Amino acid sequence: MNYIDYYNVLGVNKGATQSEIKKAYRKQAQKYHPDLNPDNAEAERKFKEVNEAYEVLSDATKRQKYDQYGSNWKQADQFGGSGPFTYEGEGFDSQYFSDFFNNLFGGGFRGGFGNRSFRGEDLTSELALDLRDVYQTHKHTIVLGEKQLRITIPAGVTDGQKIRLKGQGGEGMRGGEKGDLYLTFRIKRDPVFERNGQDLHTNVSVDLYTAMLGGTIEVNTLGGKVKVKLKPETANGTKMRLKGKGFPVYKQEGDFGDLYITLQVKLPTKLSQEEKTLFQTLADLRNK
Repeated sequence: MNYIDYYNVLGVNKGATQSEIKKAYRKQAQKYHPDLNPDNAEAERKFKEVNEAYEVLSDATKRQKYDQYGSNWKQADQFGGSGPFTYEGEGFDSQYFSDFFNNLFGGGFRGGFGNRSFRGEDLTSELALDLRDVYQTHKHTIVLGEKQLRITIPAGVTDGQKIRLKGQGGEGMRGGEKGDLYLTFRIKRDPVFERNGQDLHTNVSVDLYTAMLGGTIEVNTLGGKVKVKLKPETANGTKMRLKGKGFPVYKQEGDFGDLYITLQVKLPTKLSQEEKTLFQTLADLRNK
């Protein structure tokens, strides 16, 4: 009778957490499940081996005994001075388990895994969107293989943010529930607005005359155009904050960040002779 490395069977290391063991078990059990591998003796053998490994490693007491005596299974009866335990389950006998298992833990099993239901696999996907796409809550259709899924995307989602769509993952087996879909948003860089949290930043061009004399300019925001008053002698590179004109806060309707604009004074080009004369007159006045 050979020693069975249950950690190797599930593909985990000896220090694996219960969560990691459970995840590995689900993956292996679905891979070798008889429903997906009809008349496949090797898959059936692997399926039994995977379930046996999980039976041991998912139970703290059995795992402790296995870790202590697994490779020296002939000494297992010394563990804790207790005799064989009984596994309560549905419709299976101890022949389902290997000789190694029965020698290490004892006989008297009344259980099995042949009728166990399996939850569907959790799936992951990514969805690329423009910044302007997530300025407002909207419906969006995503395609997963042959399935189309209509979802609501809340305004204000961020790049890299994940949402869970319950029951939209892989199909369960033997009556098991469906897995979930974990969707990651990828927000593309916008050519006009730079996002920093819920605040937006952009550059706004201003003609020289408005910058010098003051006046009103129109600024484009994601919510439409707004008018902004400039003081006379506004310097190039001046930054201004437009409160509440930034990006919507995720799932907080009516709450927005701010828009920060940097003014870039645009110098006139292709001056007429009369304009050059006037600028020269202005220069002479400044030099007096």
